[in-house]
Amino acid sequence: MESTHSPGNPFGDFATTQWSLVVAAGNCESENANQALETLCRTYWPPLYAYVRRRVQDSHEAQDLTQAFFERLLEKHYLADANPQRGRFRAFLITAFKHFLSKEWDKSKALKRGGGRPPISLDFESADSQICIEPASGLTAEQLYDKQWAITMLTRVMESLEAEFAAKGQADHFAELKGFILGDHAGATYAEVASRLDMTEAAAKKAGSRLRHRYRERLREEICQTVSGPEEVEDEMRNLLAVLEL
Repeated sequence: MESTHSPGNPFGDFATTQWSLVVAAGNCESENANQALETLCRTYWPPLYAYVRRRVQDSHEAQDLTQAFFERLLEKHYLADANPQRGRFRAFLITAFKHFLSKEWDKSKALKRGGGRPPISLDFESADSQICIEPASGLTAEQLYDKQWAITMLTRVMESLEAEFAAKGQADHFAELKGFILGDHAGATYAEVASRLDMTEAAAKKAGSRLRHRYRERLREEICQTVSGPEEVEDEMRNLLAVLEL
């Protein structure tokens, strides 16, 4: 979904794509409400699932609660008062989830997957293999939420970059150079990459520099979609990088 500019938007062309989805999902008369809700669910369910997995021992119960939360967003009008001027989407979502758990936990525990609305297909098995929810990790439920949020954001950025390069017929370039974005290149050198891509080492270094620059651009764009204004971007980026160290 592209960001739009309107005279009533105080941030001009500042991207608020995810907030636009929230507003659409909260508008019961919107024809795109259900589609918006599913988009939000598929994008941001892992951090919420990480949060509730840390709070409950039964993984099936955590799965039921996660699905029930998204399924009831429209039914209970939790998004009706959502407003991008009120703060960051990350904070809004966990606040809404906590409210849901405190008010409807008992009711949701009895909810069986498949009842009510058709359940949204979520890859819980994959999530369980990636999320460290054991108490030994030393992370609180809130810290797990923030860390998984950061991982979700970075994963979305990498996936969008991969698609961008593939569209330009440069999937092999991305595959070879992506390790240099965050320094996770397993000891590979630009000389080795240059040889495999049939280019000079200097050209490979330049391509790696451009990719890192594009990565930072896309990360900023992704963050812009989840905050209420440009003045929050740098702070949110610092927060994102800090929680990855947890």
